[in-house]
Amino acid sequence: QVQLVESGGGLVQPGGSLRLSCAASGFTFSSTDMRWYRQAPGKERELVALITSTGGSTTYSDSVKGRFTISRDNGKNTLYLQMNSLKPDDTAVYYCKAVVPRGSYFYAYWGQGTQVTVSS
Repeated sequence: QVQLVESGGGLVQPGGSLRLSCAASGFTFSSTDMRWYRQAPGKERELVALITSTGGSTTYSDSVKGRFTISRDNGKNTLYLQMNSLKPDDTAVYYCKAVVPRGSYFYAYWGQGTQVTVSS
């Protein structure tokens, strides 16, 4: 079964840093593009960052560009999000996402999320 388990969230002051992890299993992680999303209360879930299967290309939302870095370790089947210079507007539940082939179809899988709260 496909499993995605996020960790590393918590409470941090504005300007602080956190590193999120997403442990993946049940599919070929090294062949799969991965994404981080976030959802704040009352807001739509939004794409934060994308990384291609080899890690050769990354894409960021304008709101986090220059502050966040997405990376992966294919040997450990783990996705990361390094978050620096955190702002209160970064407060949200952060999710990792994988799109995995099943036969001739593709399915989106989500982790349970990890809470990030930026507050003084």
